[in-house]
Amino acid sequence: MLLRSLGSGVSGLKNFQTSLDVIGNNISNVSTTGYKKARVNFEDLFSNNVQTAKTDQNAIQVGLGAQAGSIDNIITNGVANPTGNPYDVAINGEGYFSVTDGTNTYFTRAGDFKLSSDGTHLVSSQGMALSVEGGDGHDFNDVSAFTIDKQGVIRGTLKSDSETTANLGTIQVYTFNNPAGLEKVGNSLYQTSQASGTANNDQGTNGQGELVQNALEGSNVDLTDEMTALIEAQRAYQANARTITTADQILQELVQLKR
Repeated sequence: MLLRSLGSGVSGLKNFQTSLDVIGNNISNVSTTGYKKARVNFEDLFSNNVQTAKTDQNAIQVGLGAQAGSIDNIITNGVANPTGNPYDVAINGEGYFSVTDGTNTYFTRAGDFKLSSDGTHLVSSQGMALSVEGGDGHDFNDVSAFTIDKQGVIRGTLKSDSETTANLGTIQVYTFNNPAGLEKVGNSLYQTSQASGTANNDQGTNGQGELVQNALEGSNVDLTDEMTALIEAQRAYQANARTITTADQILQELVQLKR
């Protein structure tokens, strides 16, 4: 029994260390554009069967601790904060922007875009090209100003003729069957996984949402919730440490019986 309690206490310490790590990361990203907070889900380990169940008697089982079953991304929307910057775009819905470095494709909720070095197209803060399709052949070098509507259509006023607008293309927005299954790769980027399913960009049919120009989506981290979870994890860590201390004290008593 003592060895079981020691093992259970150790598993608890490991689990709540993981919980503290996740909570700390959420808090550190409270101001990160488009960040989606994470949550740890725990599940019990297998139990030691002291006695199997009988017709008139329940089984006698002793649990052997807990383990982290999963760490889920919570995909609720953050608040769209106005910035006044026409290159900033927020998504009011479930969609994700697609960006590429020419080799790999990633997805993001961070819409803090800028012009490429040659001034022709929009890129992410890491310099990855934003997925834009269609248009009438003009690029950003040809326009003096531009707007992005709710469907992602980019229209610009031509420098050569202020009375004429050009279609610069439509920003592609993608959804996933299980967006919580996307894998974080850093820099506010995600990549697909077997859990997330493949990307879908059938515009207007799968809840991609509407685009909001001159705004950025804030983090969905709620500091009140995170600080409460931090206190709970701290107390749980202390309780598991006390379990180990108590088991150790009893072991000492058993050793001293020989004296």
